[in-house]
Amino acid sequence: MTNKKILITGAGGFIGSHLVKACIDKGFRIKAFLHYNSSNHWGWLEQVSCKRKIEITSGDIRDYDSVYKALKGCYGVFHLAALIGIPYSYSSPLAYIKTNIEGTYNIVESAKELGIKNVLITSTSETYGSAQFIPMNENHPVIGQSPYAATKIAADQIALSYFNSFGLPVKIVRPFNTYGPRQSARAIVPATILQILSGEKTIRLGNLAPTRDLNFITDTVNGFLAIAGEKRCIGEITNIGSGKEIGISELVSCIARLMGTKIKIETDRTRLRPTKSEVKRLCCDNSKLMRLTNWKPRYNLEKGLQITIDWFKKTNHCYKSGIYNV
Repeated sequence: MTNKKILITGAGGFIGSHLVKACIDKGFRIKAFLHYNSSNHWGWLEQVSCKRKIEITSGDIRDYDSVYKALKGCYGVFHLAALIGIPYSYSSPLAYIKTNIEGTYNIVESAKELGIKNVLITSTSETYGSAQFIPMNENHPVIGQSPYAATKIAADQIALSYFNSFGLPVKIVRPFNTYGPRQSARAIVPATILQILSGEKTIRLGNLAPTRDLNFITDTVNGFLAIAGEKRCIGEITNIGSGKEIGISELVSCIARLMGTKIKIETDRTRLRPTKSEVKRLCCDNSKLMRLTNWKPRYNLEKGLQITIDWFKKTNHCYKSGIYNV
């Protein structure tokens, strides 16, 4: 896709902004689709060094007309725009239906009409629910344990239906838990780091029992690029993950150790998911991605966490650490 124009939706977000930078470095011509705002703020793209090379277009992923207009003249699309905070999906399920399901419909329908050649749809490991077997491959059953997960399952199925019905070259990218610079403070890694940086000795967290498969942002982005370049991923779901799991309690202890501090953990009930909605265990089977491409995870957990901690030390003023972000 070098020298071809690629649209990235959700480009101002955590993963999207890193993907934009990686694509520019690869020689892609990037058009960034950002949620319209009257201040013309570009989200995390304001911090990337290559922003002068990016074509910016504003709109709303829920609006077919703005999506169609943004995709015109593009060769491919990385669709990342979504509502992703699980707690907020309990408060406003309809917002997730409109953004995640209708937004994906707008992408695939526009892509079909415009003859887009490479359509990557961002899924999530949350679609699997709690692990029924380990490691979790792409044939693992899906279950909507939260409204968020349910809308992502629906979005994936709509996209795959366009492959089966119309031959649209859809690729479903299913990353497991990504962390790194620019992540939202609602996620476990930045939530822990920011509370420690604020001088707190008692860290307020939710459920410490679940396990997660954590992936540094660079590995996740490289997974996107590997899938984008592989024709055998068309019409397929492909996991991105480390293949290793860690308990939340152990993860928090690791962060505290790397930051050279001792902490106590206090359960904050506002951060707990409903019992049946909690995904208890996630661990990725990444063998499909490694078999089809030359991708492999290159950052171990401690290395990725240290890079993330160092970044937050420099930019924690950008966050309101005393507020729980849903």
